[in-house]
Amino acid sequence: MVYERVVVGLGNPGPEYDWTRHNVGFQVLDLLAARCGAFFANASRLEGFAGKRCFTWCARKCALLVKPTTYMNLSGEAVAAVQQYTGVPSESILVVYDDFDLDLGRLRIRAQGGPGTHNGMRSIVNGLTANGLGTDRFPRLRVGIGPPPTDAARHVLAKFSERERAEVEISIAEASDAIEAWLDGEPIERVMTRFHSRWN
Repeated sequence: MVYERVVVGLGNPGPEYDWTRHNVGFQVLDLLAARCGAFFANASRLEGFAGKRCFTWCARKCALLVKPTTYMNLSGEAVAAVQQYTGVPSESILVVYDDFDLDLGRLRIRAQGGPGTHNGMRSIVNGLTANGLGTDRFPRLRVGIGPPPTDAARHVLAKFSERERAEVEISIAEASDAIEAWLDGEPIERVMTRFHSRWN
C-alpha cells in the first residue's frame, strides 16, 4: 500500500503513562483510530517494513497513524524509520504533542518551526530529513497541558485530574477533527485558518 501522509502522536509506552500530560499525542491517535475502527499493530506487521521496530501503527485510508514505542526523548528514531519506509516528504508528516507553554486545552497548528523545549520534538527534528539534512519543516499540532507549577519533568508525567481530563478530552476531539481535515487533503494552511478561528 502507498501511504501519502503520516500522523505521529507523541507519548511514552506503557499503561502507567495513560492519560499523563506527556501522552496527549497518543490519546489523539487513539481517538483517530477508534473513529475509523482501526487497531494499532506492531511494526513487524507492516507489509514490507524491514527497519527498526520502534513504533505501533494503523492505517486510515492512505495515511499511516504512528505511535513511537521508544520513550519520548527518542521519538525521532521511530519517525525516521517511518519516513524511510513510506518515502513521504517531511511536509506530509504531522506530529501531535503536548505543550506546557499553552494553557490547558488550548490548541495550535503550525506548518513548521523549531522544537522549543520539547525533547521529543528535538529528537524528531534531528531524525527527519529533507534534502539529506535534519529539518523542522513539518506540520505540528500542539495540545496545551498548562504550565508546570514547579518541576517541569514531574508536571509532564503527572496524570490529569478529573476536571482537567474532561477539558482535555474536548481538546483531543477537536485536535482529531483538524487532523482528519488534513488527512482528507486540506492544505495545512487552510486547516490552520479554519480551526484557529474556531478555537479562538
